Amino acid sequence: MKNLLKGALFGCAIVCSTSAFADTVINGAGATFPYPVYAKWAEQYNKETGVKLNYQAIGSGGGIKQIVAKTVDFGASDAPLNKEALDKDGLVQFPAVMGSIVAVVNLPGLKAGELKLSGELLADIYLGKVKSWDDAAIAELNSGVKLPKTPIYTVHRSDGSGTTYNFTDYLSRVSGDWKSSTGVGKEVAWPKEANQLGGKGNAGVANFVKRTKGAIGYVEFAYAKTNGLAYTQLKNKDGKFVLPTMGAFQAAAANADWANAPGFKLILNDQPGAESWPMTAATFILMHKEQANEATAKEVLKFFEWSYANGDDLAAELEYIPMPDNVVKMVETMWHNDIKADGKAVY
Repeated sequence: MKNLLKGALFGCAIVCSTSAFADTVINGAGATFPYPVYAKWAEQYNKETGVKLNYQAIGSGGGIKQIVAKTVDFGASDAPLNKEALDKDGLVQFPAVMGSIVAVVNLPGLKAGELKLSGELLADIYLGKVKSWDDAAIAELNSGVKLPKTPIYTVHRSDGSGTTYNFTDYLSRVSGDWKSSTGVGKEVAWPKEANQLGGKGNAGVANFVKRTKGAIGYVEFAYAKTNGLAYTQLKNKDGKFVLPTMGAFQAAAANADWANAPGFKLILNDQPGAESWPMTAATFILMHKEQANEATAKEVLKFFEWSYANGDDLAAELEYIPMPDNVVKMVETMWHNDIKADGKAVY
């Protein structure tokens, strides 16, 4: 898996094949957030069916652009589009899996889960208000932890990113200063007051944090684990400090109201519950309503149908949260009703 994450850094494809000449290839592009689980699914699906997935992990912004331009069979984004944007480009959207975003730091001697941060403090760090690791605001939350007098370097995504969208959405929910000054987006004007570094993809952020003493960044949890990065505790909506665990991710996801989310657009940040992890997010697949190639569209839907039915254990191994069965049924109903070729249902 470490090699897969390094591949994502350079925008490499998931190319899984049991032979040099696979008969069927599905082409997708977009979010790096779900890259590890898509890679695992693709590998197993190819073993069982011979179908190959070619997925370019180029970021959510790139995935949206490519599906709108019809250069891929599906796009992938962690920043869900609203119903108006979907309708404008003739798209449908559905959640594939859920995951979590964690803050990761490079402070020698500090163990994973040892440092505590609140959402407001995390925002102040990225705003450049808190510039050193021995700042009183950090020390107040971390009694007994030896904090070095080291400058803080904030690492962010340099590309259009759904992970950034969810991260900045969370900061906007917990910090009025962040909301008014920087706001939410796949790309934002990062505060100049902070010491900044920009990395491409989740893997790029992880790489910068890993090699920069004093750095802090935000990545999907699988990238933190694979790269051996020290993640932090976070204070949740109920005022409890929680560690990033599958139980905490599931607690946050349990409140998701998919039935009342037009176009399946739903943000899972800052959910209530004493055990809930504060930065939890779904990742989404984008397809055109009207398909020019019925056979290819069927293969895409068959891959995600298989992933829903058979990919839960693989997802859980990487700390992703599988979609609940009732949501899968809603998604498959949407496939039948909305995705068509020559006016006929593809699924």
